[in-house]
Amino acid sequence: MKKTNFNVSRRTFLSHSSKATFAMGIGSSMIGSAFLTACGGGESGEEAVSSLSTGFEQTPLGFDYMALEPHIDAMTMEIHYTKHAAGYAKNLGEASSEENVDVGKPLEEVLMNISKYSTKMRNNGGGHYNHELFWKIMTPAGQGMPSGNLAEAITGAFGSFESFKEEFETAAKTRFGSGWAWLVLDNNNLLKVGSTPNQDNPLMDISDFQGIPLLGIDVWEHAYYLHYQNRRPDYVSAFWNVVNWDEVGRRYDTLV
Repeated sequence: MKKTNFNVSRRTFLSHSSKATFAMGIGSSMIGSAFLTACGGGESGEEAVSSLSTGFEQTPLGFDYMALEPHIDAMTMEIHYTKHAAGYAKNLGEASSEENVDVGKPLEEVLMNISKYSTKMRNNGGGHYNHELFWKIMTPAGQGMPSGNLAEAITGAFGSFESFKEEFETAAKTRFGSGWAWLVLDNNNLLKVGSTPNQDNPLMDISDFQGIPLLGIDVWEHAYYLHYQNRRPDYVSAFWNVVNWDEVGRRYDTLV
């Protein structure tokens, strides 16, 4: 498994991201342009791109396991992070070594071309990316609702924040079996809500629902069953209490 410095230069990142994104179905019009725009501001642009990129190793959790209680209990958080998410990261490392993936590049490049890789890479690359985003968009100090540009965009796309919440909750509640529900920026720079099965995500070239993820909720039973049992709707409703709208808004502002 070839390792390089993940803090790639602007020129290197432009080269890597453009090759990857123009090769995928949604790339040149959406992900490519979004990343290239974010790259356009010198050092601050490089930092913005780096902040949107995902590495191949599990990063530290930004809060204590009990910090999201009573909405997400400490035991669920500990098992979720140390067992499930850690397992995806470990297996992703194995798949990367087996398939000669350069782990110095952003994981997004692999996901956007996932049809070229193994099922092991798809399941674990997706699982790792999804959980790394999940931890970032949750906070003990949930802000209740978005503000600024993101709030305006949500109102423009869905009519109101409440209408957005209803559509997002429906996507999460009705995803059959295991999977994720998402708020994404699509190839027309518009906000869309949808869901994906298992550990697939909207970055993948094989996904029926595509875009750049801004917000996601894990609706695998391991994310909620200890506390909510079969009451997925209750878990989905409680999720709003821990959403880090500052982070979701930052992602949106960086991309547009």
